[in-house]
Amino acid sequence: MKAWYFSTEDRKLQHGDGRLIRAGATHKVDCEPVLCHAGLHASKRPIDALRYAPGPIIWRVELGGTIVKGDDKLCATERTYLWGFDATAMLREFARKCALDVIHLWDAPEVVKTYLTTGDESLRAAARDAAWAAARAAAWAAARDAAGDAQNRRLLAMIRKAKP
Repeated sequence: MKAWYFSTEDRKLQHGDGRLIRAGATHKVDCEPVLCHAGLHASKRPIDALRYAPGPIIWRVELGGTIVKGDDKLCATERTYLWGFDATAMLREFARKCALDVIHLWDAPEVVKTYLTTGDESLRAAARDAAWAAARAAAWAAARDAAGDAQNRRLLAMIRKAKP
């Protein structure tokens, strides 16, 4: 069964295994595959594999042996790496496009809009800092408003109780 898998930049299996991942290689494990616990994992769709990605190297794989199917992932006793590449630039572009899909939902700082639109890497750190600053400010404002509302309700309750 063909599937998608992401690896770390060093292209080695995780969890103490350390075997090198390369196109044409087949890894096998001697266990009963159990989703999230034992076996060689992958996903039918690349977007699902991305949820579990420990790094930016994407692989097209063929699963074999015993295969267990879940909702968004698979687990097998064999995984053959058909081809792969470092998808860092592609993933950043994808993330920027996803962010632009919802940019209208907040008042993004100009540097954030420019970075998301152009992908200019020289702006990435400034855009990240501006976005975090805006998020912190929004969170504090929401917390302040919620606290003010709670305090107002408490005060009103006390006034109603004390009212002659």
